[in-house]
Amino acid sequence: MGGAVVDDGPPGVKAPDGGWGWAVLAGCFVITGFSYAFPKAVSIFFKDLIQEFEVGYSATAWISSILLAMLYGTGPLCSVLVNRFGCRPVMMVGGVFASVGMILASFAKSITHIYLCTGVITGLGLAMNFQPSLIMLNCYFSEKRPLANGLAAAGSPVALCCLSPLGQTLQNQYGWRGGFLILGGMLFNCCACGALMRPLSTPKKSQMLEENTLMAADKPKAKKKLLDFSVFKDRGFVIYAIAASVMVLGLFVPPVFVVSYAKGLGYKDTNSALLLSILGFVDMFARPASGLIAGMKRVRPRSVYLFSFAMIFNGCTDIIGSQAKNYVGLVVFCIFFGISYGMVGALQFEVLMAIVGKEKFSSAIGLVLLMEAVAVLVGPPGAGRLLDATHQYMYVFLLAGCEVTVSAFVIATGNFLCIRREREDGQAKIEMAVSAAELEGLNQAGNEEHDGGKKEQTGKENGKVRVLKGQEDMTVTEAPEDTGN
Repeated sequence: MGGAVVDDGPPGVKAPDGGWGWAVLAGCFVITGFSYAFPKAVSIFFKDLIQEFEVGYSATAWISSILLAMLYGTGPLCSVLVNRFGCRPVMMVGGVFASVGMILASFAKSITHIYLCTGVITGLGLAMNFQPSLIMLNCYFSEKRPLANGLAAAGSPVALCCLSPLGQTLQNQYGWRGGFLILGGMLFNCCACGALMRPLSTPKKSQMLEENTLMAADKPKAKKKLLDFSVFKDRGFVIYAIAASVMVLGLFVPPVFVVSYAKGLGYKDTNSALLLSILGFVDMFARPASGLIAGMKRVRPRSVYLFSFAMIFNGCTDIIGSQAKNYVGLVVFCIFFGISYGMVGALQFEVLMAIVGKEKFSSAIGLVLLMEAVAVLVGPPGAGRLLDATHQYMYVFLLAGCEVTVSAFVIATGNFLCIRREREDGQAKIEMAVSAAELEGLNQAGNEEHDGGKKEQTGKENGKVRVLKGQEDMTVTEAPEDTGN
């Protein structure tokens, strides 16, 4: 590893579930807000960009698309960097990238220049902050992890409610170039958030050094993989990745088209834009509440089913909302969509962590984000083509609802039929191994009564039995050496 600090935490170190973890949570809250809200906030400057560079709306829309593609598609790259250098340095470098990209874009002479600076450089910087912050959050919280994930996810709607009016004010006062420059300065705060990501340390350093010395003497230390593709051997991860990819096809479609839906019904621009504010306000409270519910003792072991319910709730909301014929119907749709959307946002990474575990989470989240990147690029444009062909928003919302609902059934049935059976088979094998070890120990004990000269061998065998049986006492006891000559 070249002396890098890897933030999985040393073996045997328990997540503090508080303390400095609350500072990590605050940093993750800010990073999540920037990562998800920034691509939407940039769209405020599109009209000025269209006039400046004499391009169409579709050309400027590529700025947000490239931002999202970099946020999702660079997941494996971020996993490699985190496993190689650790979360804190990756995030601080990413903060510099995010800020410099927007500052350079303020001097752009063409739309292509903005694609490169805002889309690629800033998008990469945000990705280098988003993924490591989630990894560190899940290292610092265990018992309170669902609540922590819910609170961190609430950063997205909060930042959207703040960045949208701020961007409009900056555009009116300083134009798009001044707005880009100021937003670039704001993104430097990602470096401060990265500085908060302090790696977990071992309370008893001397004891750990002794144990590491003994382990190094027995066998050479295995190097950690920079990107662990063995997660694909886990049925749970494969099912989750497939379901998440299908879900993303339709999950982001309603927020993109709901304003146009209202305008198509003949309502004013201000009233139409208010729908997104309603959605974001409800989403703001739904995410922490969902995390609190997911952390309950009876609910947490079944969090994957709660996640499935959230997706079904979201899909059914889209299907029913497709029949809205007036503004009141759209308001009701945004309220229920905000609740279900917040539930999905709060639970998606909590469920992934529960499936793959702490050690493989950094690789798993990178690979999942890469698979979702394709769906993010295909989903909204595909819905747009359907709208061009039918000229009715009803079919767009129906398609989105069906995609999200199908993903819910994929993960629920997959978990019930495959993952649970795999766990039961693994538990049965462990119990069989323990039983066989106990039987072997009893046989050795019986032989000891008839043959007193085999005490040393029997003691070693009984020591091995204790290791397999308990998994709590990890010290292998051996019979004392015979000092007689």
